[in-house]
Amino acid sequence: MKAVKSITLLEQAIKQVTGFAEINRKLERKVKLNSLSRSTYYNYARSIAKVSLHFNQTPLQLSLEQLEDYLLLQKRSWQPSESYFKHTVYGLRFLFRMYGRNADSLKLPIIQRSKKLPVVLSKKECKQLFRAPKMIKHRVMLSLMYSAGLRMCELKSLKKSDVDTQRMTIHIRQSKYNKDRYVILSPLILKGIEKYLDQVRPKVWLFNGRTKNCSISSTGVQWAMREARKKAGMEKHATVHTLRHSYATHALEMGMDIESLRKNLGHSSIQTTMIYLHIANLSAVNSFSPFDKLYTSES
Repeated sequence: MKAVKSITLLEQAIKQVTGFAEINRKLERKVKLNSLSRSTYYNYARSIAKVSLHFNQTPLQLSLEQLEDYLLLQKRSWQPSESYFKHTVYGLRFLFRMYGRNADSLKLPIIQRSKKLPVVLSKKECKQLFRAPKMIKHRVMLSLMYSAGLRMCELKSLKKSDVDTQRMTIHIRQSKYNKDRYVILSPLILKGIEKYLDQVRPKVWLFNGRTKNCSISSTGVQWAMREARKKAGMEKHATVHTLRHSYATHALEMGMDIESLRKNLGHSSIQTTMIYLHIANLSAVNSFSPFDKLYTSES
């Protein structure tokens, strides 16, 4: 859905705002030259399109004060997320640098971050969810996301050739921050993948979209998750990303160290991974009194 919405906004801005079409062409080319992802281009382009449609002018024709007023209006009107402002401000800065203008003076608005912890499924709920889909494609897809802690964009980008049955790894290519990494291929998941490949026989992409020439869409993955949740009778508001949260939490509870988890998740900072320490129930494994150890040790 997000990709469709982005394209619609771009089309509107191209039709309605003089000069936007040229800006958009240069933006797309510059993003490619800088080896940034396609999603980065869409995030920047959509944000710039919104600004352009609001003023009926391109940002290059606006003053810094006008742009700051726009950000303030957005903040007051519907309290958007921090990521929304990041896409807008970083997109505008990128645009200004393209045209040799000072970009650093445009600041991110201060957003009160939500302190809510992510939703996590219990191990029982995970099993119920993975059994729920009728189609083997959806059963394997959801199970794989959990087993390897994948982001949705990583799942969508998987090709058959990325699954290495000899080394028992999955090659994640050009994910967030444009980094490659390898994650563990579960032997149990491999059985499911092999059965799925034998029945469905995809050509290039591990999970096809509506045709065999394209990968599954975000909408398709989200639909499969919603339907599985309904069929499993799950009351929790679990999204596709909940599977990644559940993987991280369960991995810690089962004894994985935090640094290994960081690498598996593809986090650039350990601080991002640390949030799962607040969710995981580690008391049964790691909580003890040093006093007891003091008198049970030989020394």
